[in-house]
Amino acid sequence: MIKEKTNSALTFEDFKIEVLKDYTTAIISRECSLLGRKEVLTGKAKFGIFGDGKEVPQLAMAKAFKNGDFRSGYYRDQTFMMAIGELTIQQFFAGLYGHTDIKHDPMSAGRQMGGHFATHSLNEDGSWKDLTKQKNSSSDISPTAGQMPRLLGLAQASKIYRQVSGIPNAANFSNQGNEIAWGTIGNASTSEGLFFETINAAGVLQVPMVMSVWDDEYGISVHARHQTTKENISEILKGYQKEADTNGYEIFRVKGWDYADLITTYEKAATVARENHVPVLIHVNELTQPQGHSSSGSHERYKNADRLAWEREFDCIRQMKLWMIAINIASPEEIEAIDAQAKKEVLEGKKAAWTAFLEPIIEDQKDLIVLLQKIATTSAHQESILKYVAELSGIKTPLKKEILVAARKVLRLILNESGKDELSQWITNYTKKEQINFSSNLFSETKENIFSSKMALPTYADDAKEDTDGRMILRDNFDAIFTKYPETLIFGEDAGAIGDVNQGLEGMQEKYGELRVADVGIREATILGQGIGLALRGLRPIAEIQYLDYLLYAIQIMSDDLATLRYRTVGKQKAPLIIRTRGHRLEGIWHSGSPMGMIINAVRGIHVLVPRNMTQAAGFYNSLLECDEPALVIECLNGYRLKEKMPLNYGEFKTPIGVIETLKHGNDITLVSYGSTLRLVQQAAIELQEVGIDCEVIDLQSLLPFDINKDIIKSIAKTNRLLVIDEDVPGGASAYIMQQILEEQNAYEHLDSKPQTLTAKAHRPAYGTDGDYFSKPSAEDIYEKVYDMMHEVNPLKFPSLY
Repeated sequence: MIKEKTNSALTFEDFKIEVLKDYTTAIISRECSLLGRKEVLTGKAKFGIFGDGKEVPQLAMAKAFKNGDFRSGYYRDQTFMMAIGELTIQQFFAGLYGHTDIKHDPMSAGRQMGGHFATHSLNEDGSWKDLTKQKNSSSDISPTAGQMPRLLGLAQASKIYRQVSGIPNAANFSNQGNEIAWGTIGNASTSEGLFFETINAAGVLQVPMVMSVWDDEYGISVHARHQTTKENISEILKGYQKEADTNGYEIFRVKGWDYADLITTYEKAATVARENHVPVLIHVNELTQPQGHSSSGSHERYKNADRLAWEREFDCIRQMKLWMIAINIASPEEIEAIDAQAKKEVLEGKKAAWTAFLEPIIEDQKDLIVLLQKIATTSAHQESILKYVAELSGIKTPLKKEILVAARKVLRLILNESGKDELSQWITNYTKKEQINFSSNLFSETKENIFSSKMALPTYADDAKEDTDGRMILRDNFDAIFTKYPETLIFGEDAGAIGDVNQGLEGMQEKYGELRVADVGIREATILGQGIGLALRGLRPIAEIQYLDYLLYAIQIMSDDLATLRYRTVGKQKAPLIIRTRGHRLEGIWHSGSPMGMIINAVRGIHVLVPRNMTQAAGFYNSLLECDEPALVIECLNGYRLKEKMPLNYGEFKTPIGVIETLKHGNDITLVSYGSTLRLVQQAAIELQEVGIDCEVIDLQSLLPFDINKDIIKSIAKTNRLLVIDEDVPGGASAYIMQQILEEQNAYEHLDSKPQTLTAKAHRPAYGTDGDYFSKPSAEDIYEKVYDMMHEVNPLKFPSLY
């Protein structure tokens, strides 16, 4: 139990000061948890989840955490954030109250519940800070184990920076790869597949990751015997222990109440990970959770008397106090004085946070009350308005919602009165002022967003013919990308040695090395996570998911983490990851390739691009690498061997994002589609022309964003008819496309016929060519659907087919 040896340069007096500082941080954190729960139970805060019981091990982790390091953690790490200087008492309570000013709640400006932590990686203009000069925390998410995939990429970035030369501005992101990615998780959440997938991948890759498991024997109310084989995560992971000439982990087990041993353990773990790039698992057991899982329940309901007594005895702060007294760090009276001062500081910080949160709302409340009183003096509805005024005045701690509800209800009463315009303007201004606090930064609002990339057409030789396989255009464009952008790397199943399943990366690994063009195991969620973590550290990863259907394994990470990252940090973090996959017109239930409705409705915050050929796809990659936003690019699986012209300007031509392309002009009907289905639409349009039906064929090119120039309505204004053709299920992407055209572009004003969709059947496609034909729209289906719509217009010219 030596503890002066923690740092041999310290005198005992220095050591004492350091320990007392740590204890003060721990007790402040505990008081925040205790008072935070009261704030929830009294209604000032909506929900609370706190870090009580985990304070002491987090102090040890903070001591080993250096500038440039990254955390990807658990929503109970408040003590750690306080210990590294990134969370104050007032900020803790501002997060609990949901303060929408990022200066008060720098973690998420009220967009996430308390306990979800982040640091700012970006300057106000969206440019990168020097991440090596600060301690970094990637933004937390609530889904259990959801922090794990990103952790893998954060750790892998250190390996890339250490071993790959020529990366621009590398010194702003890494000190020669010496950074550690620190993960934290509760013991019960280690039951999640994402935990095991990440643990395995990190062991294979040998990246500098230190994974802490906070083990208090419970997951909410469920005991570890129902969660983990042998009730012991480090025991069942023994097979991962690194041995001579093998990859694997160093595994430590330490008691969560033993301050001295925790300090030593975390120092050892940091040395191993930082110097040797070996991942480490630290199983921190014998922890407690004094207030139970959250403010929604009491742990007395599911812990027996013996367990509760043990938790009181082995509370980590109590044990730290006893240890401090035993080795003369502090007397009981000195500790009591620290405790009393901590209570005072936390109470004062809480009051300051509440005042800062409430005062602006009260000012708005007062402004509206004055306006409503003024309107009431001349209104025929004076009595009703004054009733609303009285109700609003009686709310001592108003919500913004309550203010706006009162204003909008009064507006209904005075539609024909003189005060209507002033109140209407007040509501508009107030809504505009507040809405941005809840809705900004879903996509990039910087000068590097997707709209900053200007279209650049492919150039061709004068005698260029359509005689080049599409996959060769992709390959040669990737070659240009890897030369132009040394920070770019790609990884996926079969992406490396064989150059991907369709040879779009042929020869790239041999040319650029196994770190930049890499094979990975069959583990889609952590492929996606690698990409997020690498992008958070300034690299430009392309994460390849072999087929679109396999994206389902990663859709939760895309939806909960990547898609929300910029939004939930209010633009203070970004991960411009490109996700590459291939799909459409596949055969069979598990390879149908078009769950587009599910994807676009799950990943708002990520751009979804659907090129119909490989030149378009290559242009999208070129465009995205000039931007700072994440995107999914879906290549057409049946397009790799189709012939296209060979461009001369690889790496330079750019497909515009959010812009449609009209493939055929026509006057009778507008046909809208995307991806592989367009070739069937084009074939049907040729056949329809032969019977006098002139179709306009539009390629959407991207679903998110959608037709930013509103060009589809121009077509419908000419043709007055619309058919959307989609190989997704009924009501899938076609419903989204129709909503965008009819509601956002008001195309209904120009329609002379009912707008219609032609989609795949409600089931997934059956196997084989016949299965595809009977499950998805065929050229004949498209022909007959269009013909039937024109039959309704002119039955004499177009007699019924059936």
